[in-house]
Amino acid sequence: MTAFPPAWLGRRGALALAAGLLALLGAAPALAQGAWPTRTVRIIVPFAPGGGADVSARVLAEQLAPQLGQAVIVENKPGAGSALGVTFAAQAKDGHTLLMGSNSMVINPSFNPAIGYDVARDFDAVGMVSAQPLVLVVPQDSPIKSVPDIVTLYKGKNTQVTAGNSGTGTLAHLTAELFGAETGVVLTPVPYRGESALMPDLISGQVMLGFLNLPSVAPHIQSGKLRALAVTAPQPLPDLPGVPSFRALNFPSLEVQGWAALVAPKGTIPEEGLSRLEQLLTKALSSDVVKTRFAALNVAPVVQSRQATGQFLKAEGARYGAIIQARGIKPQ
Repeated sequence: MTAFPPAWLGRRGALALAAGLLALLGAAPALAQGAWPTRTVRIIVPFAPGGGADVSARVLAEQLAPQLGQAVIVENKPGAGSALGVTFAAQAKDGHTLLMGSNSMVINPSFNPAIGYDVARDFDAVGMVSAQPLVLVVPQDSPIKSVPDIVTLYKGKNTQVTAGNSGTGTLAHLTAELFGAETGVVLTPVPYRGESALMPDLISGQVMLGFLNLPSVAPHIQSGKLRALAVTAPQPLPDLPGVPSFRALNFPSLEVQGWAALVAPKGTIPEEGLSRLEQLLTKALSSDVVKTRFAALNVAPVVQSRQATGQFLKAEGARYGAIIQARGIKPQ
């Protein structure tokens, strides 16, 4: 058996060879991490194709793919109020899966304890993607002309104030519950299967008010069928001149956004990969292409660091969890 190192190499040569081997061994993990991604990246969207989250994910996929040097595809996995797709993503351990999360991702664990994922435990934040406020509307012939009117007319009264929403446990439902807790007006939630099912009853006055997404209600506000009272955005919206924000009305707790955020299954993407994703996401969201495409969806790009996004997700879960517990809201 030949001895190692061979005698002909000499002491100086042996030391040089050993140093070279150590350098290669030390570089191997760095090379492996720096190579991410090594194949197609997929973004799970826990909703049906065609919605805001789906289109936003596809816009980002187009921007990220050339920068990552790999294809980026979108997979829709709707069901159970997004819980099906979120659970699927939490369990994906291939190292090349991302999730386009939303409010429902942090709401569902409090709303339904049987759900098998925990946002903080199961996901690494990459960054925020977008935000979209809600609009409080009433029928055009309603006696309610402003938010203070609701308090004056109905606080402490026996009148049932019906608030239509797009489903129990949705952002629209919980925002109405936050409104009731803030103002002292007891609202009776009336759930529907989506905003399109709610709209006829809201316009006709079968329900008294509702918190809805701007794209759904904008045509009816413009036609005069609905009256906008306030927006949950930090500032008034250019598309709704003269409609105040809740913050301006001294209800800062009603600053609510329907948001989207990009996350990854916990521990599946190396730190260098997550940092790279964060940088590329920031670049994409700051581009004119994404700003224009998002504007067509009536959503605003939101640039936020990984750390801040993780803290935001935790705070949002606690916020909605508290109102769900306080109101005793259960799945229907």
